[in-house]
Parts: sequence; structure tokens; C-alpha cells
Amino acid sequence: MLANLLGRVPSQELRVVLGERVGGPGQYGSASDDPNNFYLPLWGESCQVVLTYDSAEIIGVKRGPALSVKEWERLNEELENSLVGGPQTVGRDFSFNGHRVLGWWRGAQSGVQIVPPPANTPVAPAEIADHPFILEFPVQGSDLSSLTNYRRIRDHRRLTLLLNVLLQGGTSLQPQRPDHFWAAVPREAGHPGNSEIKWVQEFFFSESLGRVLIDELSPPVENPLGEVDPVAYYALRGHDGQGLRVPADLDQSICLYQRLPPAHRERLDRATFWLDGVSRQWTFSMSSSFASLLIALEALTKGGTRHETQCNECPLTGTHDVPVPTENLRAFFGEHAPGAPRETIQRAIKLRGSILHGGTLMQSDQVRAFGWDPVESRELDLIRELATWTKVALRSWLTNPPPVV
Repeated sequence: MLANLLGRVPSQELRVVLGERVGGPGQYGSASDDPNNFYLPLWGESCQVVLTYDSAEIIGVKRGPALSVKEWERLNEELENSLVGGPQTVGRDFSFNGHRVLGWWRGAQSGVQIVPPPANTPVAPAEIADHPFILEFPVQGSDLSSLTNYRRIRDHRRLTLLLNVLLQGGTSLQPQRPDHFWAAVPREAGHPGNSEIKWVQEFFFSESLGRVLIDELSPPVENPLGEVDPVAYYALRGHDGQGLRVPADLDQSICLYQRLPPAHRERLDRATFWLDGVSRQWTFSMSSSFASLLIALEALTKGGTRHETQCNECPLTGTHDVPVPTENLRAFFGEHAPGAPRETIQRAIKLRGSILHGGTLMQSDQVRAFGWDPVESRELDLIRELATWTKVALRSWLTNPPPVV
């Protein structure tokens, strides 16, 4: 029965399959006291399935009036066949790195492969750019192509954001909601000075990707990417123009992620999401980028114990956590980034509180006089140093996650 699938399969997967089997678009009920039920395909006599939500999770599934008992039993069987089991397949899509990807890498245990862009793929003329490559990875298949493709899109995003922690150069993917903006488009390739101002959309696609689902990893092409001892790899700084290299323990690190318990993997996914936001927000707000670094860390910190408090000045009561979030951050750095300078941590925590509570903006987000500014320079140094230590802490947490409670 459907009730047996709740908790065993992600709610979004259940929703994808119900959309295929039952249809949509879905409706809420008419009563204000019925905010947590969602009716498919519509509310009322045409309803076949009633979903009950608790926050973002589906916690209940019931038969609607438009579905007979026999049809309900058949739907249960179809859903279980689509959601549970299925053949293992390989998903593919474009990701991007700050270094050109000139060769291939394959994780023997993780089943993940990095493939250089085929010859007819658009490439950036500049060395400092987002350089495309194809990421291949295992995907659990289904008899419903829409569910298999949903899993492909989801797992591609998760793995790309994980690689943003594990690879030098920054790894990213196309945003889910592309932006539009004014841009200087060269009239002639190789002559950026002769440009035309145009309103353009942020977008990338190439038919060179080929099929997005294949039966097995594609054959290696070109030369293998260079592998570097992890300690030496993460000590590298700057851009030497040699193309992407990988740490020698990359396969092991991806396997550690794949084996995380679901709750731990969800926490790390939140952390990598906010880390990805650092570069995406950099152009319009360094304050937002800085805050994203701290939120990424807080996604992995241990929560305090919540209890009630009584105000000394008035009869109001409230709650607070002990230890407070700032103490949790200090403890997290001490455990997972013990080499981070104490002064850096103190400055970051102090600035975090001021920014997140609307108290200040970083200097580069304000209209400043032209020229070098020592305060702005110190803030830039702080965010760069904090970004380095944030990745150190996330990699440490992946290697030594807390016990499952």
C-alpha cells in the first residue's frame, strides 16, 4: 500500500510519479481549516488521490472519491513498481569548472566520471572563465522516464555542488532560473573592444552532450587528468593555466558522500548549496556572499538545547538555545578547521551578526571613493580566507560526520 512507501521514498519522487499516473495540476480544498491537504488531479468529486503534507513532506495518501477500490489497488501496485527498484543507469550533463578540463577521470568505486567537452562544444576564449565538461554519474532507473530524469537532474546538481568543495577552481552548473541582463557582445571573435550592447539570457546548451541517459560510462577520451596528493592539492593557489587536476582521494570522498545517511546527506547538501551561492552573489553583494559562507557552516553545526527564558524587564517569556549559534560555530571550527586563525573566526562571527541583523554592509556594497581602501581590502582578505577554511571544514565533516542520532 502507498502508506508503506511514505518515509521510504522521497516525497518529491512520489509527487513526480503521482503526477504521471494520476495527472494534475492539483488543487487545495475550499475550507480554510484544510491547508495541508492537496487533491489530485482536482478537488471535489473528480479527486482521485488526497495528499497530506507536513511542511514539505508527504505524510499521508488517501483514495479520493473518483477512484474505485480496485483502481486504488492497481495504482498502489504501479506506484511501488515505479518507485522501488529499477535498473541502474548513467546520467550525464554539463558542469563547469574554473580550469579547463583537458582529460578524463573515473571513480572506480563511486561510478562518477569527468569527461572533457567534445570538440564541437562551445568554449570560453578566456582562461579565467566557466569551462564546460560532462559529468557522468550513477542513477537509479524507473519504468517512468520522468522519474528517471528527475533523479538525473537532482543527482547532477548534488554532485556538482559536492565537487565545488572537492575540486580546485570552483565547480558549478547552470542556474535553475536563468537571468537576463545587458552584455557587451563582441561583433568579431577575438576583438572584445569592438562590442555591441545587447539584452541577453544566461544560458548554455550544446548538442555535443548527446544522450543524457546511457547504459554505462562512456569510453575514456584524451588523457587522464593528473592526480595530486590531497595535502599538496588543497595547498594550491591561483590559476597556473595547466587545466583541471584532481585530488588523489576524489573517488573516496565521493563514496563517503554516497554512503552518508539521508539526514546527514541532506545537511551537507544544504551546506554545499550555500557555498555555491557565494560565487553567484559576489557580483551584486559581497555581504550576501559572506553571509552564505557562515550559513553553509551553520548547516553542519550541532544544534543547542532549546529551553524557555523569562525576561528580567517584563513578564514575556521566550526560548533560546544553549550553546548559542556563535558558540556552535566556534566549536565547529575547532573540530573541523583547527588551523583557522582565532582572529579570523572572531572577526567573521562578529561581522556575521551585524550583516544578518541588518546592522551593516561590507564596504564594497556601499558607494565608495575610487582607489585603494584599507578597510575594504581587509574585508576582501577576510572573505577569501573564510572561503578557504569553509571548504576545509566541509571536507573534514564529510570525512568525520557526527554519529547518527
